[in-house]
Amino acid sequence: MRRVLCALAAVLLLAASALAGDAARLADSLSWYGQSTFHTAAFGPSLYIDPIALPDTAPKADIICITHSHNDHLSTDALKKIATDKTVIIAPRDCNSKLKFVDKAEVINLLPGEGADVAGVRIEAVPAYNISKTKFHPKSNKWVGYVVSGAGMTLYHAGDTERIPEMQAIDCDVALMPLGQTYTMNSVADAAQSASDVKAEIAIPMHYGTGEGSKTDAEKFAQLLAGQIETRILEPTK
Repeated sequence: MRRVLCALAAVLLLAASALAGDAARLADSLSWYGQSTFHTAAFGPSLYIDPIALPDTAPKADIICITHSHNDHLSTDALKKIATDKTVIIAPRDCNSKLKFVDKAEVINLLPGEGADVAGVRIEAVPAYNISKTKFHPKSNKWVGYVVSGAGMTLYHAGDTERIPEMQAIDCDVALMPLGQTYTMNSVADAAQSASDVKAEIAIPMHYGTGEGSKTDAEKFAQLLAGQIETRILEPTK
């Protein structure tokens, strides 16, 4: 019996190590271009979320996920730099008026709770909204965050949101959490709690330093999660 328990403990330890390795591999792959713009190729395809200010050297995109239509999350100029005739753009329907200028790409509209499989990657749209600051991101707009899964890894991009009950149903390796307290979270503590809600192995702060929030907020975010969830504060990619 003791051998069985020891063997079981070893298997569980190896599984935990593998999960931690997946989270680290995914976090290592992320490039942050400021605000809520991220790029990764860890899932296989070249994938962006909320691309806005991008250098001319930014990699071309196979998949682009857009959380909502605000200008600090959807930039036609950025899309034109990275979109090709093989790119798939996933976005809420109210983004379409801006996306029509990117005529090379296929567009898939998703509502919260809907998903799509693109190039071997599962992309699920999840709710993103304000509970108290409702004039900025009302739930009725049906704007989204994304849970992206593939290659044994799961990434959660929260979009512009406060801490909402639906986060409890999310389970991810890496969570990208907004820190701006004017339009998104009500406090840095709420952002830290949200990272716990989605059971993240690694949390990365975003949506700060451009118009609201600061690196000091990111450092506080890391302090609040110390000993619970690994936090990485990324420097913007130039």
